[in-house]
Amino acid sequence: MTIRKSLPLFSFIPGVSVMDRYIITELIPPFLFGMGMFSSVGVTIGSLFDLMRRAVDEGLPATLVLKVLLLSLPQFMAYAFPTSVLLATLLTYSRLSSDSELIALRSCGVSIYRLVLPALLLSLVVTGITFGFNEYVVPASNYQATITLEKALGEEKPTFKERNIFYREYAEDKTLKRLFYAQNFDGERMKGLTILDWSQQSLNQIVTADSAIWNVAQSTWDFYNGTIYLVSPDASYRNIVRFEHQQLQLPRIPLDLARKDRDYDEMNITQARERLELERQSGDEEDIRKLKIRISQKFALPFACVVFGLVGGSLGNQPQRTSKATGFGISVLVIFAYYMLMAIGDALGLSNYLPPLISAWLPNLMGFAVGGFLLIRAAR
Repeated sequence: MTIRKSLPLFSFIPGVSVMDRYIITELIPPFLFGMGMFSSVGVTIGSLFDLMRRAVDEGLPATLVLKVLLLSLPQFMAYAFPTSVLLATLLTYSRLSSDSELIALRSCGVSIYRLVLPALLLSLVVTGITFGFNEYVVPASNYQATITLEKALGEEKPTFKERNIFYREYAEDKTLKRLFYAQNFDGERMKGLTILDWSQQSLNQIVTADSAIWNVAQSTWDFYNGTIYLVSPDASYRNIVRFEHQQLQLPRIPLDLARKDRDYDEMNITQARERLELERQSGDEEDIRKLKIRISQKFALPFACVVFGLVGGSLGNQPQRTSKATGFGISVLVIFAYYMLMAIGDALGLSNYLPPLISAWLPNLMGFAVGGFLLIRAAR
């Protein structure tokens, strides 16, 4: 055994036993190897091929391609954290088993649960790192990568939605109160507007206008060159009022919705929650459900580290000895199963078959169940 060579690195940690320090120290090299391997494979498959094709077609300079690749790297590193924990636990415990070190520890009265504890401790640390990485690094780097590539390709998009702006305002009883529609938006002025108003329990007025702008000073909308059609309860026209300028007390939300938002993977939790509040006021149930799932996934994905630590530690403590090649193979199968469950949960959540929280946590819940079963089985 090589315990003495590995201990000094963690000898300063209080309250951690010699065995814990030894196992954690043994886990770190394969973990770092997994980070490098999975990150590089992710960048190669996810970005490099597409970037190289664009570089050839559009004549992009190599420095720009390298910059976009580096900006894309944090996203794949975030996915590599959990998978690296799985690989590290499988290889480390399999190595300890092959060298009969686990047998020696078990003969000293150390239980399987105690042997897996260092892997879970390391997994919790990596979970915190993954959460911080996903919150503060990944969204910003993804956004910068998108902006950099769009500028280079001459495809820089406006920072607002240019056409077909919808806003549905609902009453407290969830009935439709007002429908706001604008054909075009130039960043300041809405054009081609139609507003249907059901605030009096039935359609009571229709407003059309050539354009409208938000009046910041008075917190109202200024409509220009339009017509107000007043509708009677029997759905007949009661009156028609034409105007050149008319102020209407409508919410500012259509303007907020028209401003272009970042994609889901370019937003942190705070930005995603702000967008969710807007969508809730607009009443778009599909977008609301999708945002709820994405926000829940931002919490669930880091805990995949603990799931993989539990599964890897349980599999590595099985009585049969496994080689490194077998460890790699098992890692690939477990990772594939996890992300398949993530895709299934996502589909079920978007289809409204599962609540957003359950659909986002489905892979973790299944993983904890399988990991717990394997751990109990290994302890018998």
